[in-house]
Amino acid sequence: MDFGLVLQTDPPAWSVVDRMRKAERLGFTHGWTFDSCVLWQEPFVIHSQILSATERMLVGTMVTNPSTRDWTVTASTFATLNDMFGNRTVCGIGRGDSAVRVTGGRPNTLARLEQAMHVIKELAEGREVDLAGTAVRMPWIRDGSLPVWMGAYGPKALELVGRKADGFILQLADPVLTRWMVDHVREAARDAGRDPDSITVCVAAPAYVSDDLDHARDQCRWFGGMVGNHVADIVARYGDTAQAVPTALTDYIRGRHGYDYSHHGRAGNPSTDFVPDEIVDRFCLLGPQEAHVDKLHELREAGVDQFAIYAMHDSVDATIETYGDAVISAMT
Repeated sequence: MDFGLVLQTDPPAWSVVDRMRKAERLGFTHGWTFDSCVLWQEPFVIHSQILSATERMLVGTMVTNPSTRDWTVTASTFATLNDMFGNRTVCGIGRGDSAVRVTGGRPNTLARLEQAMHVIKELAEGREVDLAGTAVRMPWIRDGSLPVWMGAYGPKALELVGRKADGFILQLADPVLTRWMVDHVREAARDAGRDPDSITVCVAAPAYVSDDLDHARDQCRWFGGMVGNHVADIVARYGDTAQAVPTALTDYIRGRHGYDYSHHGRAGNPSTDFVPDEIVDRFCLLGPQEAHVDKLHELREAGVDQFAIYAMHDSVDATIETYGDAVISAMT
C-alpha cells in the first residue's frame, strides 16, 4: 500500500513544501493539495516547489475541477511540471465543490467532467483534441504522461470512473462502503472492456493517532461535513433509498442544515455538528497506531492501493511522524 499526504495550501506556502519534503523522507509516495483558489493559495505554484524539494514524490490535486481553469491551462500546467521534473504529477479531478461554490457556481455535470478529463489527459500527453471544431495540440510535449484520478461517490460517477479514469479517489475510509464502491468501479471497467485492476484506488481521509478518542473525533468531525456536501447532492438526485447508494452513506445527513464554506476543511467547523461519533469513527482513522494498522489492512483487502491522510487538525506533524516511524512500515 502506498501512502499520500493531503494538505491545504495555507500560507506560508513554504510550510507546505517543508512538510511534503519531510513526508517523502518518512516514506510517503504522494503529495496532494486542495485546489480551491479563493479559500487557499494557488496550488500549482506550490507544486513546483514541492517537486523541486523532493526526489521521487508524485504530486497532484485533490481535487481540481473543470470550471476554475480552462482545460488547456490545466493540461499545460501539469505538462510543464512534468517537463521540468519528470512525469511526477497526477491530476485528481471531480465535479467541483468549494472551488466553485464559494464564487456562486455549481458542481459540473458528469458529461462535462468526462469531456474535461479526456481533453486534459490527451493534451498533457501530447495528443491532439478537437475543441469546438478546432484541432488543438501542444507541440512542445515529449513523452508526456498524466494519470487522471477521479473523485466519486454516486452510481453514475462510479460508472464514469470505471469507464474512463486511471484512478479512483474515495474520500472516506469506511471499509464496507469502500468495498461497495470499488466493486462498482471494477464492474463498470469490465463492462467497458478495461482491466479493472488497472484503476488505482486511493482512499483519502483524516488520520489522528491518539488514545484520546473524544479529542480525535472533535478534530476530525469536519470531514463528515465535507463528505456530507457530496452525499447531499447524491440524495437530491437519487433519493435516500438503498437502490442507488447504501443508506450507510446517506442516513447521517438527515440532520444537516446548510454549510458555511468559510470553515471548509477546518477542525471545529460549526457546520458539522450534525455528524455523529459513529460517522467520524467509520470515515476516519482514529486511535492508537495499532488501530490504524488494523483498519488499513481492512481497506487493503477492500481493494485500496493508497491511503492519503487528510492532515487538517492540531496534530499534523505528530501524525506524519507516527505514520513514517511505524504505520507505513507495518503496511509495506
